Amino acid sequence: MGAGAAEIFSGAQAGLDLVESGDEIAARSPLQLFWRRFRRDRIAQGSAAFILLLIVVAVFAPLVVKLAGLPGPYTQNPSLTGEFGEPLGPRAAHPFGVDPLGQDVASRVIYGTRVSLEVGVIGTAIATLIGVTLGLLAGYYRGWADTIISRLIDVTLSIPILLLGLGIGAACAVRGCVGGAIQPGIGVIIFLIAFATWTYPARIVRGLVLSLREREFVEAARALGASDVRIMFREILPNLVAPIIVYATLQIPLNILIEAALSFLGVGVRPPTASWGQMIAAATPTFNTAWWYMVFPGAALLLTVLAFNLLGDGLRDALNPRTAQ
Repeated sequence: MGAGAAEIFSGAQAGLDLVESGDEIAARSPLQLFWRRFRRDRIAQGSAAFILLLIVVAVFAPLVVKLAGLPGPYTQNPSLTGEFGEPLGPRAAHPFGVDPLGQDVASRVIYGTRVSLEVGVIGTAIATLIGVTLGLLAGYYRGWADTIISRLIDVTLSIPILLLGLGIGAACAVRGCVGGAIQPGIGVIIFLIAFATWTYPARIVRGLVLSLREREFVEAARALGASDVRIMFREILPNLVAPIIVYATLQIPLNILIEAALSFLGVGVRPPTASWGQMIAAATPTFNTAWWYMVFPGAALLLTVLAFNLLGDGLRDALNPRTAQ
């Protein structure tokens, strides 16, 4: 008997012995299996803890700044300059230094967390909602619905988001557009992100639904008289939760980078509102003499994007049913 056959035989015999002894075989739910895999990934756990810390800092930014003994993010102090008017670097009272206007960089980095998470999470949530809904319709109904939605996806993907943002910023910078209703800021950035990124979840969901709609449980629901809406949202959609969660986690850092890029180009968040991208743009002319003004917002952006990417990779492995138990 070969080694492989011997292992199979011994495993089967152990199972029979367990049944004969009367011991119960504990079955694990999908949530238990997910947690068992996830807790083995220390990097993903550390990333999740860092993201939770960011959320706490963003929600309680005024309290964090007060407890740290820092001035407000919009408090200007022209006296915090050197002999030639250059801003002072990191020191006890200002651990991240100050900018050329005398504003504390640490407090502005803390408040910038709010903007980045707000844009990343809200923009991703809206884009995912739109994409999942259209992807369900395209994959389930196929035919003309699939053709129209697929062509709409192709058209949307051909639009460069940064150039669109620059155009809106140039056209609406002074007096706004549509009677002043459209002004460069967080609202426009969220709209641009949702408009440009809903296509990715739509494609993912469409491909998965094309396969799931042929499964036995869908045929059974259809035979029992379930409506199309019930089949899509009560039978098919729960089977898409895992890939949707993974996609959203990986898309949030990309949207944060889009916000930083638009703010860097001057069409996103504008002064005096604190934004990491806007701070990096403002620090570009003074980098040789005030390196801290660019380094600390850049480090915050780097660590945030890295944490979301690592968490997304960990969730993808933990939610994969083919992963070793």
